[in-house]
Amino acid sequence: MAQMVLSGDEAVAQAALDAGLMGGFAYPGTPSTEIMEYLQEHIGKAPAAPRGIRVAQWCANEKTAYESALGVSFVGGRAMVSMKHVGLNVAMDPFVNSALVRINGGLVVVVADDPSMHSSQNEQDSRLLADFARIPCYEPSDQQEAYDMTRQAFEYSERHEVPVLLRLTTRLAHARAQVSTSDPIVPTLKGKCTDPYSWILMPAMARRRWQALLEKQAIFRTDHEVAASLALRSTKLGVITTGLGLRYYLENEEDWAAAHGGERPSHLHIGRYPIGTGKIRQLLDHVDRVLVIEEGYPYIERDLVGMFGAPRPVDGKLSGALPLMGELSADSVRTALGLPQHEAALAARMQLPGRPPQFCQGCPHADSITALKAALEGEAEFFTASDIGCYTLSALPPWNAVDSCVDMGASAGMSRGAGAIGQKKSIGMIGDSTFYHSGMTNLVDAVKHKTPMTLIILDNGATGMTGAQPTISGTSQLPSLLEGLGVEKEHIRVLEAHRRNHEANVQAIREELAYEGVSVIVLVRECLEWLKKVRAS
Repeated sequence: MAQMVLSGDEAVAQAALDAGLMGGFAYPGTPSTEIMEYLQEHIGKAPAAPRGIRVAQWCANEKTAYESALGVSFVGGRAMVSMKHVGLNVAMDPFVNSALVRINGGLVVVVADDPSMHSSQNEQDSRLLADFARIPCYEPSDQQEAYDMTRQAFEYSERHEVPVLLRLTTRLAHARAQVSTSDPIVPTLKGKCTDPYSWILMPAMARRRWQALLEKQAIFRTDHEVAASLALRSTKLGVITTGLGLRYYLENEEDWAAAHGGERPSHLHIGRYPIGTGKIRQLLDHVDRVLVIEEGYPYIERDLVGMFGAPRPVDGKLSGALPLMGELSADSVRTALGLPQHEAALAARMQLPGRPPQFCQGCPHADSITALKAALEGEAEFFTASDIGCYTLSALPPWNAVDSCVDMGASAGMSRGAGAIGQKKSIGMIGDSTFYHSGMTNLVDAVKHKTPMTLIILDNGATGMTGAQPTISGTSQLPSLLEGLGVEKEHIRVLEAHRRNHEANVQAIREELAYEGVSVIVLVRECLEWLKKVRAS
């Protein structure tokens, strides 16, 4: 057993390597990005795999990453796919359907949720999507559990032939702690699934697999009961914690006990789903009221309260005892426990001036957006849809250059939709990585229907916002791809995104905005952060 200082993301990656991972796949997305980065850095140091092959690869998007992991599982290797919470939306088709196939090599789906939306569009809770797919979900409360649960998840996946979701949240994903690792196992390749009909989801086979999945639910709930930790103590208060909520509660438990004659609250900790009912009923029968502390949605609390109320008063996010929006903290949990705030916490609530994010000094996007704004000067009517990436910062002052930012690839679809009903100067602005992720199909729609629109691809050769990971395909291949998708060659304009070319770029953009059809402008210049990484390597 070795001791290592690891973040939650790194603990998951190390556990996967130690568990005999043969294939890891991902698309960059904070707060999950470091899982793949750690795998790529350390996979060559792990025990050798059959045929000498172990892979850790970035993919075009989360759906393609998930389907690659399924292929590894089918032929008998252990596989892991990692993504952020909104990335699971992209992978929902294979995710939900993979619950019905007979998993061969263990498949662990790591999803990092982002409460408080530090770098995301929403706060969605992946526990609900695991419940939707009817698969087990593990939720670690610290880095040690992140390591242990990852190894357990591979074993559980193979034992019950289902994918297992491992849910992290931002603080756990990025914070570091000492982790005790276990001896690594040598990867094995079991060979192709012996019952191929369990991987063919035609209606007759799918109905059989759906029935098998439903029959496993009772087993999953029973296993939760065994794993859940219940301590019956005070009858005044019962506390239910999940995931990281346990750590916030434990920071305040001693103070609550001191204020109540030395007796601690009764406590049930849940780290696995779906939940059983036995220990929850024991807790409810023992206490006068319950406080539910969970990061994300009021998932457990909602089940306890139900439609007509619980047999005991239940406090949590629905009751207002904890904030419904944003991350939990030791201070918010302290308030929910009825304890006075620490003096330092009162000072921390002071309003400080905001420090909005900015482009890096010398970022090529700044030159591209400056040219776009100049090209639109004097235009009475235009619509500019942005996408997910560093360039989204152009929505803020002093740029105020874009009208929308919704989801990956939406800029191409929204500008197409607006152009289709007559919106003049309909523009989509998208990065090269996001274009490959989910922008191409919207462009195909535009070409098919000859929609008047201009797509501006900001090609910096990297997925810049998440740490400058390499784009799935090189700059030189992009014009050929665009032509292959049906964009007219004379309306594919490749420009250098640099201030010395400002006047020429402004003129080129104006020309394409005037075209009554599909045009694509590729503004090329490498990401400075990517350059720093290359020069340091």
